Amino acid sequence: PSMRPTLERGDWVLVDPFDFTERPPAAGELVVVPDPREPGRLLVKRVGAVAADGRLHLVGDASEASTDSRVFGPVDRGAVAGVSRAACGP
Repeated sequence: PSMRPTLERGDWVLVDPFDFTERPPAAGELVVVPDPREPGRLLVKRVGAVAADGRLHLVGDASEASTDSRVFGPVDRGAVAGVSRAACGP
């Protein structure tokens, strides 16, 4: 629910794990990162901002339903498992 309306239950997210090796993820892009509170769990979030030190402020599209950087703080750019440019319906 944290990424609605961009992503709905059953949608697929195509992730390129190498796309950001040439450049950092940019504000507005979707990224997959390990949950800082539970590393075995992956989160899909939007990059809200990129700090000067390279850390990413992540947000959910439905902020009222999202656990994101407002809760766990910014994440290191190196934690990003992949970047998505598009989401696909079922």
